[in-house]
Amino acid sequence: MDISSPLSDLLMLHQTQFRPVVPFDPSTERLVRMDFSENNKDLNPSILSHAAAFEKYVNQLLGHAGAKYGFGGYAEHRTVYSSSAHFDDPQGGEPRRLHLGIDIWGPAGTPVFAPLGGLVHSFAYNHHFGDYGATIILSHQLDGRAFYTLYGHLSLADIANLKEGQFVVEGTEFAHFGNHEENGNWPPHLHFQVIDDIGLYRGDYPGVCRLSEREHYLSNCPDPDLVLNMRRFLS
Repeated sequence: MDISSPLSDLLMLHQTQFRPVVPFDPSTERLVRMDFSENNKDLNPSILSHAAAFEKYVNQLLGHAGAKYGFGGYAEHRTVYSSSAHFDDPQGGEPRRLHLGIDIWGPAGTPVFAPLGGLVHSFAYNHHFGDYGATIILSHQLDGRAFYTLYGHLSLADIANLKEGQFVVEGTEFAHFGNHEENGNWPPHLHFQVIDDIGLYRGDYPGVCRLSEREHYLSNCPDPDLVLNMRRFLS
């Protein structure tokens, strides 16, 4: 594999070799697609501005579908971000609304596993309302190509004793879905994102961009399902 070729090509080549990021048995469990774009007419400010109401809404969707997880969001233009000033331009310019990762919605405490071996690149508690909360970034090498995976909305306990440079063996449980008090005030879920060039970021990287920046960010953050390999199980 030419290391100058797109990262998506490399991930596609190895797609069947990655370990599951969350426990899921497609023979007995279901996924349901979650849509947080303007197409979802059920969402309103009273739900989005209250963590308990938003969590109840997500749990009802999961319950009605008989699903273990909600799933989706890559390249989705999301109206939900209008509820947090974190995604607005303080100068009144274009807000950030395009989601760059895949969200897996499920219970707080759900374990998160490393899909392949890697080093802890960095971690942080991004505590602003609507932000990632506890966040871990792993760095990986695959066929001589470096790239990164980001895990957002985790439990604070997951970063309490973490060290940069620590090696995480593939398939190792290293994190958990956090509750809304520690995950940026969201219903429990995992934001999973793949990053080609992380630049100077540490413990953080944009998970949402301006629509005008779509081409750049989607090129640098290819479809996370190339690692997750879960979209095929959507009901």
